[in-house]
Amino acid sequence: MKEMSISKKELIRRIAQRNGQDTKVIETILDDTLEEIYQSLKAGESVNLRNFGTFYIKVYPTSAKFKFNPSQRLRKLFNWSSSYKGDI
Repeated sequence: MKEMSISKKELIRRIAQRNGQDTKVIETILDDTLEEIYQSLKAGESVNLRNFGTFYIKVYPTSAKFKFNPSQRLRKLFNWSSSYKGDI
């Protein structure tokens, strides 16, 4: 399977095109969203994005780890065990 990725700039361009918005507006929204996720995790809060997944920090006695629990929709997309019945 070929590894593919898109840059932040490309992601912003795609979102702006989808929504008919200026890329600067989308860049600000994306930056603010990522900063809010970061600050929430730093404060010990989990962040749940419906149909995407949950970001959280798992604290162990001697360390802490960043975790991501994908939504059922993502699990279905990658043929992981899923009860998701909607469109992917």
